Amino acid sequence: MARQLRIEYEGAFYHTTSRGNERRKIFFSKNDYEKFKEYLSKAQKKYNYRLHCYMLMTNHYHLLIETPDGSISKVMHYLNSSYTNYINRKRNRFGHLFQGRYKAILIDYDSYLLELSRYLHLNPVRAGMVSKPGEYQYSSYKSYISKKKEDIIYRELILSMISKNSTTRLRDYKNFVESQLNSELESPLKSVYGGAILGKTQFIKNILDSLKDEIFKSDEISIKRELQGEWKAEAIIKTVSEYLKVDSTSRIINEKGYRNICIYLLKKHTALTNKKIGELFGDMPYTTVSKAYQRFAARLKGERSLQRSIKKIEDKMSHVEV
Repeated sequence: MARQLRIEYEGAFYHTTSRGNERRKIFFSKNDYEKFKEYLSKAQKKYNYRLHCYMLMTNHYHLLIETPDGSISKVMHYLNSSYTNYINRKRNRFGHLFQGRYKAILIDYDSYLLELSRYLHLNPVRAGMVSKPGEYQYSSYKSYISKKKEDIIYRELILSMISKNSTTRLRDYKNFVESQLNSELESPLKSVYGGAILGKTQFIKNILDSLKDEIFKSDEISIKRELQGEWKAEAIIKTVSEYLKVDSTSRIINEKGYRNICIYLLKKHTALTNKKIGELFGDMPYTTVSKAYQRFAARLKGERSLQRSIKKIEDKMSHVEV
């Protein structure tokens, strides 16, 4: 079975999560939650990571982790294997506790760390377990709203994002989180790129630039096809824009047939779905993408000049490393 891509480097930030096998419980008592936190502490001493937030739910957990030494795999392997061994001994059981490998999403902390912390801290409220996040025992929230914090939590970075005033930061963070109690808070994780990266466009591009060889050559990566498709998409759109002399940032336009040509070439040269292609062009409905492709393909068969233009664009694409 193909393995998920692990992007590791010094100073990286991650949202990590593991779920119970078949979505079953992983925490059975108060002592289990405390034991897991004990392993979080031991992992900090062993692998020098920073824990910005944690949320321990009945059958899964979430962590916001920073790795100054680029050690996410070591941290997560230690946590899950140590805790599994503990539960197996305690409950006289054997086998896997967690469902597959952990999931680690690399995050652009400048853009998403603060929002993710709020989203995680409101998790038990959304699940209907409590009415306010401070009522839930097994999260880092209380460390962010009270003067005394848990030793395992590093809260300074997130609090500095809330306010420059150190005397009001705790109150400001509480207001920031609880202002969304009666709102339908959209998950920041819906914007994850290729199943592995959460960040602004330039952050994603920089990561892909640095990891291109690993992503595109390895057969061990489950998201390779999607990442490669999205990588190629940017190169294709850029090439079409340059050929037609059209601004590639204005993707809702169809000047000189720009959008239709892009859709045709994306369908032809990548594995992206109609839905994914639509998202590249102002959230165009997938049915519209399908019709645009079919109309353009039919038109292309009967227009020699258009065929020559597409051939020239494809020739230029062949010189773009994707």
